[in-house]
Amino acid sequence: MKIMSTGDNNNNNSNAEIVEPRLFTLEKDEELRFEVENEPVECQLIEGKAELFGTELRLEQKYTFRKGAKVAVFTFHGCKLKLYGTPEVEYVASETPMTIYLNLANALEGLRVDACKEDKPGPNVMVVGPTDVGKTTFCRILLNYAVRSDRTPIYVDLDLGQGSLTIPGNIGAVVIEKPADIEDSFQITAPVIFHYGHLTQSKNTTLYNIIMKALAEVVERKKNNESSIKYSGTIVNTSGWVQGYGYQSILQAVEHFATNIVLVLDQERLYSELVRDLKSKKEIKVLLIPKSGGVVSRSREFRSEMRDQKIRSYFYGTETKPLYPYSFDIPFAQFTAYKIGSPNLPDSCLPIGMKLTDNSTKLMPIQPSSSILNHIFSISCSTTEQELDKVITTNIYGFIAVTQIHMDRQVVNVLSPQPRPLPKNYIFIMSDVQFVDLE
Repeated sequence: MKIMSTGDNNNNNSNAEIVEPRLFTLEKDEELRFEVENEPVECQLIEGKAELFGTELRLEQKYTFRKGAKVAVFTFHGCKLKLYGTPEVEYVASETPMTIYLNLANALEGLRVDACKEDKPGPNVMVVGPTDVGKTTFCRILLNYAVRSDRTPIYVDLDLGQGSLTIPGNIGAVVIEKPADIEDSFQITAPVIFHYGHLTQSKNTTLYNIIMKALAEVVERKKNNESSIKYSGTIVNTSGWVQGYGYQSILQAVEHFATNIVLVLDQERLYSELVRDLKSKKEIKVLLIPKSGGVVSRSREFRSEMRDQKIRSYFYGTETKPLYPYSFDIPFAQFTAYKIGSPNLPDSCLPIGMKLTDNSTKLMPIQPSSSILNHIFSISCSTTEQELDKVITTNIYGFIAVTQIHMDRQVVNVLSPQPRPLPKNYIFIMSDVQFVDLE
């Protein structure tokens, strides 16, 4: 409800619109859903218990949600909430799949208990489904419930387009030790990230499969080194491309990550195809899981905006946790840069009798020019040119963005989370992903 304030006696012409906080009383197994369009919206639990995607809300604390947030506060027992601000949409839903999700989380915990007793790996779970069914949020729920049971699962994100662990265009994994923050999701500490450089697997299918396998090997070593992680298992998030190579990449990921439970969100066709193609592997269970009614479709423009916001937050942080990046020059002579993959020549251009070579994983040197302006570059942990054959399967330190090219001074100006100088012999890998720094 909106009311108009007439102001004080000294400024009778200054009318300000005030939005009163709304009180919502939720019954058992109900959910308050709202979407934030422009102005921030605050939510406060004033009575009872409630949670957001598996993270419990603290009583009386105000939580702020900003542009693009799609929120669903759920209660198992009933609660009272206050909402401040003007969301684009707000309503209470009584039909939610949260009880199903909780039962599934409890079943996974039972498998972890068995893994501890028998000294074997815990459940390796993969979440699959088309675009806009809530895969990332579903992973967040399962991870939160695992952590609340004192587990330390590994979260693997194979989604290139949005990226919940790192800048879009890459894949990665991280050990989850604490429940997600209500406002900022999980605290990402020391993730393992592999460079891909594109927003879809179709750009370089050979490279994508290679780095998936390399990431899976890192995850397996991590489990072998720490029993608590081994017993906790993994939760793997996938992209929304479920046809063509997108579907083939799911089957490859199932194999690489030794998956024994595949959870299909909301699409019976995909579920049927996976049951058919995995039926020979008796150890793998495929389950069809309903999506939340609060999941909404996102436009291409919204996705692009969220990608830009993700990159910006890498360099500048968020409003609540700001960061202050550095801008400095790197001489051309020290900017050792490559791009992975080059176009294959058509057969008609090859000499008679010569076989076509696959250049999809070939490192091509990049010379500083206007063509690299605004591109993101990964900084490889391979630090010398003698290690070029290892660059593709080596994780990365982080990212820089090229903001200016000065041909006259022979320097590249970059935006970096770390101050200069960067250590010598770094290898930079160019990404197709771009970022225009407007700060």
